[in-house]
Amino acid sequence: MQIDRLAGMTTTTDRPPLPAAEAETYAAWFACLAEPSRVRLLHAVATAGARGVTVGALTTTLGISQSTCSHHVRKLAEVGFVRLHKDGTTTLVSVNQACCSGLPHAADAVMGLLASRPCCPKDLPADVDVRALRATDWPDVRRIYADGIATGVATFETTVPSRSTLDARWLDGHRWVAEIDGDVVGWAAATPASTRDCYAGVAETSVYVDQEYRGRGVGRALIHRQVTQADESGLWTLQTSIFPDNRASIALHHAAGFRTVGMRERIAQRDGSWHDTVFLERRRGPS
Repeated sequence: MQIDRLAGMTTTTDRPPLPAAEAETYAAWFACLAEPSRVRLLHAVATAGARGVTVGALTTTLGISQSTCSHHVRKLAEVGFVRLHKDGTTTLVSVNQACCSGLPHAADAVMGLLASRPCCPKDLPADVDVRALRATDWPDVRRIYADGIATGVATFETTVPSRSTLDARWLDGHRWVAEIDGDVVGWAAATPASTRDCYAGVAETSVYVDQEYRGRGVGRALIHRQVTQADESGLWTLQTSIFPDNRASIALHHAAGFRTVGMRERIAQRDGSWHDTVFLERRRGPS
């Protein structure tokens, strides 16, 4: 990982500092994993199965002595990464499943990703009006969709979906268009993430801007309306997938309170080539 010229950069923040007790806990975790052999050992234990694995088997897998292996196992057990239990006369080493959530949580906490995020973008353009989509807007919506497809970094679609397809797909009450001087210059919509009742408050979002009006704040105005209306109507999670090259869209979503969850590698093909996407989500704040 390369960090470019962070020295000398100053920022101001009103976020509270990380509590000392949490910092001590996370420091112990990171210090334990500073030894490469322990990282390899933890990986071997985690992939060995639920029953666990013996120290003898680990020494063979990693090519280290039994005494060295036992030492590292003890260190991992001290901070809770692994657990030791007896199966008859045999001691088995198994992974502590809490690590699967504990380690990512620690990284997010240290990097400030668990602190409160913005509600939505500021500095909205005065000349952009956002309103609900009307039946007469569909030709403009599909034209702007075609603009996005042409960029090659907006969607996996290669042809514009029909009006009936989009109308059936998009949630009522979450379809917006942006106007400048009466011309439709962008749209935003939300699609249910699942048909299951338990995910009724989860939606996948899209924002598209006419190529002639990019850089004028149209996206900010649209996503502002999109997220505030989602909060008001009870949607608790918004999610979206963006091509890594589409940095402007990623920045726009971060400004609207989305966080990057992860990278989905080779998730789908476009024009015969596999592509990755950045997966982002936004959670509604406490009501």
